[in-house]
Amino acid sequence: MTSAPFDAKALAHGLEQGAQALGLELTAMQQQQLLQHLALIDRWNRVYNLTAVREPAQMLTQHLLDSLAVVAPLRRKTRAASIALLDVGSGAGLPGVVIAIACPEVHVSCVDTVSKKASFIRQVGTELGLAHFQALHARVESLASGSFDMITSRAFASLADFVTLTEAALAPDGVWMAMKGQIPHEEMAALPSTIEVFHVEPLRVPGLDAERCIVWMHRKG
Repeated sequence: MTSAPFDAKALAHGLEQGAQALGLELTAMQQQQLLQHLALIDRWNRVYNLTAVREPAQMLTQHLLDSLAVVAPLRRKTRAASIALLDVGSGAGLPGVVIAIACPEVHVSCVDTVSKKASFIRQVGTELGLAHFQALHARVESLASGSFDMITSRAFASLADFVTLTEAALAPDGVWMAMKGQIPHEEMAALPSTIEVFHVEPLRVPGLDAERCIVWMHRKG
């Protein structure tokens, strides 16, 4: 089955409308980079299985706008300060590449254990000329201890597995930003006793009729 054509004009309009709905002010360069990222996902998806979503219009909503929805909450948390952020199981660079484009003050590292996905993310960073950005082909457990102020994931693992696998990489006063669909009450209840959920933040993704939230976590004490 062939995918729908990549209608750059329609996608640009959809991105602009979506960003406005999210309260984001994106520069023309940032919008261009986001659409270029989308075009690269579309192109590489024909050879590599980066994402199950094949239609560019659906990718815009389910991937780009879904990832952009965390930008305002992230900036409220960091107060637009320069931080080091790790995106675990980044896949097609979601949300890591999107955050790197929308928040140039954030130093973003995307890690994935799948070689072709890490190669794709590295290629995206090169083609888009992203500063403060790197792609890592590694297991998250192998990363340097205490390296990151914030660690995020999108459909990566259960909350318990997410924090257990990444805790060594988190700075002493760092936070986890887990992107989830419905509020994962059972996963929250299964967290280690040393980890605390300090906020569950509902998200509204323009054009997406589905629940989304961020589960914010940190170490107790």
